[in-house]
Amino acid sequence: MPTTRTPYRLKLHHIETCSCDVNCMCQFGGGPVPKGFCQFMIGFQVIDGSVGEVALTGVKFVVAAKYPKAIHDGDGHVVLFVDDKSEPAQVDALVQVLTGQLGGMPWEALAGTVSKLEGPVLKPIEMNVQGTRSSFQIPGVLEVRQTPLTDIVSGEEKEIHVTYPKGGFLWNDGSIAKTAAMSMDFGTMSFHHEGHYAASAEANWTNEA
Repeated sequence: MPTTRTPYRLKLHHIETCSCDVNCMCQFGGGPVPKGFCQFMIGFQVIDGSVGEVALTGVKFVVAAKYPKAIHDGDGHVVLFVDDKSEPAQVDALVQVLTGQLGGMPWEALAGTVSKLEGPVLKPIEMNVQGTRSSFQIPGVLEVRQTPLTDIVSGEEKEIHVTYPKGGFLWNDGSIAKTAAMSMDFGTMSFHHEGHYAASAEANWTNEA
């Protein structure tokens, strides 16, 4: 008999950074620039939602990864950090979603690109959701601080959005920024990319129509 998968719907703050230049070509049909590899960190805080009967509102977590080429080329090394204040049932529910076990995009597709997964690693996550000034950190492990883009002539802040009218892969409307800080040191995963691509958005995940 067919199995029934646990339904979920989640709305989240999405704080994204990567090793690309500010004009991340992954948004425009190209590969990672300028170095050809992808290293990223995304911080999430659940605004509202649940996996089955497990409420996840307020839960914070970070996905850090490095890929030798573009993400779709695979062989990714991923570390999942979950805030240590989360309940065991919440951690288990997140793992099921993020590893693609319950279906639904984007994780159903991303799971197939990962060759090494570490975690969930329970750590205290500090997160500040403030548009293109958002930040998150795990003391002694990782730090991300976003800062607005500025006009090269006037120095004034610029508001730039990338929008997907028919729906995007990670989000539909992202406010583009750059990294004031992006550092990661955890085992064999170590990288630093200040002044590179960043985006702040709201994400919506579900495995239901």
